[in-house]
Amino acid sequence: MPSLIILAVIGVAAQLVDGGLGMGYGVFSSTMLVIAGLSPAVASASVHLAEIGTSLASGVAHWRFRNVDWRIAVRIGLPGAVGAFLGATLLSNLPGDVAKPWMSGILLVLGVAILVRFAGGRRREQTSPHPLRTRFLAPLGLFAGAVDATGGGGWGPVATPALIATDRLAPAKAVGTVNTAEFAVAVAASLGFLLHLGGGIDWKIVGALLVGGAVAAPVAAWLVRLMPSHYLGLAVGGLIIATNARTILVAAGAPDPLRYSAYALILAVWAAALSHAVRSRRLARVAA
Repeated sequence: MPSLIILAVIGVAAQLVDGGLGMGYGVFSSTMLVIAGLSPAVASASVHLAEIGTSLASGVAHWRFRNVDWRIAVRIGLPGAVGAFLGATLLSNLPGDVAKPWMSGILLVLGVAILVRFAGGRRREQTSPHPLRTRFLAPLGLFAGAVDATGGGGWGPVATPALIATDRLAPAKAVGTVNTAEFAVAVAASLGFLLHLGGGIDWKIVGALLVGGAVAAPVAAWLVRLMPSHYLGLAVGGLIIATNARTILVAAGAPDPLRYSAYALILAVWAAALSHAVRSRRLARVAA
């Protein structure tokens, strides 16, 4: 097991990514814990217990910076809690990697849609006046919560791009809303794991991740407001495409040359989208 200092550093890095992009804390932390030798269930349980504190700190920070739409947070968070409890119960009894390729396919499509949407470099502060409906938010929350608990992370990668892709929320507010609703998801998942795993959780790991994430939460909430919204959208889209393409290729048994060629292509497309956004932004300023 890595030292507590290293675990705290992991918590800091994971929360900076999660608070700035609305995703990444669980995926990053769970990956490190599994590499260190923990079982997927114990790793996910440790991360979700730590996320009770980090998501609370992140939610408060985003609230202070006015990054939260409370109506949406409640309507996505409560179903998310139900999904997380069910997912924790499933992971405690079954392998957690069964649905990964299918989940990654969905996320990859969302990532492409977001990258295309923001590649033009247009501003996203003016959003659609039509509110999001519960019939969309409830299934989204339920699915994202279940994915989050079974995969050790996934609440942000599912919920954040889905909210951004609707064109109803600016990226900063989507990130803040998802991070705030994650508190309910973390509590529900933790209850599910505690009921089924009992004493198999190392509380020192939980504490180190919690301290690191809580320290980084206010900084991440501040940074997300400074980043131009279209660049944030490009970052979210590129991150989703890159991470989930690897999962799909590995699950399909693709040979190394094919995988590396795919990674290079993704990087080139991502760089081209960013370059196009910068150029479009510059032309818009000149025209103004």
